[in-house]
Amino acid sequence: MERWQGRVALVTGASMGIGAEVCRALVQHGMVVVGCARSVDKIKAIAEEDALKTSPGRLIAIKCDLKEESDILSMFKEIRQRFGRIDVCINNAGLGENAPLLTGSATEFRNMLDVNVMALCICTQQAVQLMRESGIDDGQIIHISSILGHKLSTAVPGAHFYCGTKHMVQALTEGLRRELKASGSRIKVASIGPGVVETEYLVNYWRKDPTIDPYSFLRTFDPLQSKDIADTVLYILRAPAHAEIHDIIIQPMEHSFL
Repeated sequence: MERWQGRVALVTGASMGIGAEVCRALVQHGMVVVGCARSVDKIKAIAEEDALKTSPGRLIAIKCDLKEESDILSMFKEIRQRFGRIDVCINNAGLGENAPLLTGSATEFRNMLDVNVMALCICTQQAVQLMRESGIDDGQIIHISSILGHKLSTAVPGAHFYCGTKHMVQALTEGLRRELKASGSRIKVASIGPGVVETEYLVNYWRKDPTIDPYSFLRTFDPLQSKDIADTVLYILRAPAHAEIHDIIIQPMEHSFL
């Protein structure tokens, strides 16, 4: 991780769960991390944790509603003005609604599409543009996708539209990789597809189904933790310059979620 010390990373959805843990890991390894979320109070609290206050890096919070393109563009304008560069873009923010295809609302579908697909595309486009402007050709894009971007789940019938957005993320990951290579760029692109991760996000999703007790479900096996995904991000960043890690699927040993 030495080559990343002092360099700038953006982490979306940084206020809790996987995003928060990724921020901690990068700061502890000496990176300047911009964490964004709709509410920045939790990110500011993370920055004040003892382990981070004594770390070689630092965490800066920027308020951004990823459903609003103007917010995303304003965030990148601030990054450009404050740091003049971006080296790593981690598209972690995601939205899942328990919205079956036959009964889900257009608003639920649109919200998932806006956060899981459109925001990811806009953030990636802006990040690559800023990398090129600042002469960075060894940058890294990482999409935090899902195991549900590779297969449909029979365990979550209300998640089919969500699965569709994550399948699109996988297509966008490979499409971006091809476009960058065609342009002669050495910017790398990777995706991580986690299975069940014990986070507030997952608990809140299951709470929408009155027939499921999320805490009882999580006690039936040993789920992944946010740190497992943060460690996977570090693994990608540690890859040597001549190696590009493409797609990683990580699942709990005891539960396939499929």
